[in-house]
Amino acid sequence: MNWLKKLFSNPKSDDDRDVSQSNAYDLIGGDKVIKAIAHEFYQQMQTRGDTQALLAIHKAPISESEQKLYEFLSGWLGGPQLYQRKHGNPALRARHTPFAIDESMRDQWLTCMQAAIETHIKKPEHRQAIIQAISTLADHMRNQ
Repeated sequence: MNWLKKLFSNPKSDDDRDVSQSNAYDLIGGDKVIKAIAHEFYQQMQTRGDTQALLAIHKAPISESEQKLYEFLSGWLGGPQLYQRKHGNPALRARHTPFAIDESMRDQWLTCMQAAIETHIKKPEHRQAIIQAISTLADHMRNQ
């Protein structure tokens, strides 16, 4: 009977997350920080000279790509599953197969993401953990 009591005693937010469980999304500052990271990522891509090849494969308007990145990061970091609700399973490799993603493209993407993370995540240990995880994900996206 304790399992039943425990099941119903966990507070749930309106986005079906168990708010009693700590995760990266909550630890780094939640929605506001995720939005800031997605925005900074695309600012970096648009303003850096060394990421123009990466920018070239993103269709306009960039705001749509920024929104999708925000939605993906929200769920990937343990927050609301915004991307899945709108677009279904992220299936990242399948969605990126039309693009030639080699080491250079991966590195350009990681340059922008690392700058965004370093700008908006305060604690070094959180930055390090997320950069390590996102680097593994980026490397997995290579198809060349």
